[in-house]
Amino acid sequence: MSVETKNPQATQVLSERINRLAESATIAMAKKARELEAKGQAVIKLNFGEPDFQTPDHIKAAAKQAIDDGFTFYTPVSGYPQLRQAIADKLKRDNGLKWEAENIVVSTGAKQSLANVLMCLLNPGDEVVVFTPYWVTYREIIKVAEGKPVMVSGSLENNFKVTPEQLKAAITPKTKAILYSSPSNPTGSVYSKDELRALADVLKAHEDVFVIADEIYEYVIFQDEYVSMGAFEDMHDRVVTVNGFSKGFAMTGWRVGYLAAPTWLASACDKLQGQFTSGTCSIAQKAAYAAITGDLAPSHDMAKAYLRRRDLVLDLMKDIKGFKTYLPDGAFYIFPDVSYYYGKSDGENTINNSIDLCMYILNNAHVSLVPGEAFGADNCLRFSFAASDEDLKTAMQRIKTVLEKLN
Repeated sequence: MSVETKNPQATQVLSERINRLAESATIAMAKKARELEAKGQAVIKLNFGEPDFQTPDHIKAAAKQAIDDGFTFYTPVSGYPQLRQAIADKLKRDNGLKWEAENIVVSTGAKQSLANVLMCLLNPGDEVVVFTPYWVTYREIIKVAEGKPVMVSGSLENNFKVTPEQLKAAITPKTKAILYSSPSNPTGSVYSKDELRALADVLKAHEDVFVIADEIYEYVIFQDEYVSMGAFEDMHDRVVTVNGFSKGFAMTGWRVGYLAAPTWLASACDKLQGQFTSGTCSIAQKAAYAAITGDLAPSHDMAKAYLRRRDLVLDLMKDIKGFKTYLPDGAFYIFPDVSYYYGKSDGENTINNSIDLCMYILNNAHVSLVPGEAFGADNCLRFSFAASDEDLKTAMQRIKTVLEKLN
């Protein structure tokens, strides 16, 4: 969805940069859901990638204490030294990443961290290989940075994961970086140690290509082992790890993310951020410190709840004709292939693509989802199971009922 305006001359006045930029599909679907709610409809929202849990109490308490202690002034651009060191310690302990505080840049959400890295790395025309399905913002940030996204699609049969052969075929002399998420948004797929090693082996022959690993869903994982590609000794200085507090700590509104990168790149990101936003909110940083150094039991409990909900949704989807599913190993999404319904009609609406099906479900079942087209996979829809059991059961029954009207 492109930028909209009521001024018909706006596209002539606005920059080409903003006219090329697409609106976030998740935000666009949220707007449409609110429009239905304004008309009195009870909409079940399975479109947003947001935990439905409250931020843990010890994190809230740290924020309140920070206010009382007077942490209300500008912060260092890259974040408080104490928080940066705590992040470096966490990365060493949990991920095998040998970074120091100077290699950490704290930003206003992981989205800004990704933008910082891409803006600092890319020149016009540089290519970024993006593992597809991809998070909706990847393509747009690359475009803003004047790079060229090169999409490489994983198959549902392989849990949407890209193979080494596919990666090798996608790399050209113009390739500057590889960008992927694990666990993935929108699929919930998680790359294993062996799978990451095989991808890293492909990159041995391309020493000038960097890897940007989005690990924001690290704590929402349903298997025993989580591996970062940067933990491989031969890849450590070529992998930029992006993470944050939104998903694993239910801190979406606090807006704290971070990146870990070689000193030269971290310094460049500090320089860029210093001109755009400066340092992240002082109170939110104090809360983030409490999160990353405190009790992880609430995060583990949330992951257990998501696992139970995943299994619930998969079980309910078995009763919906035409849905092709797989087993997500992390995050809180399921991304079924729904192309069975393309070409079908209820007599008034004909379904041609994921946008049509999303709007049909929203208008008739009053359940908001996100079309797969926004993630580079038009055969699919993204369901978030970050919702109550009751809402999930009701949503699936409503969807099943309205889809039975298509033939």
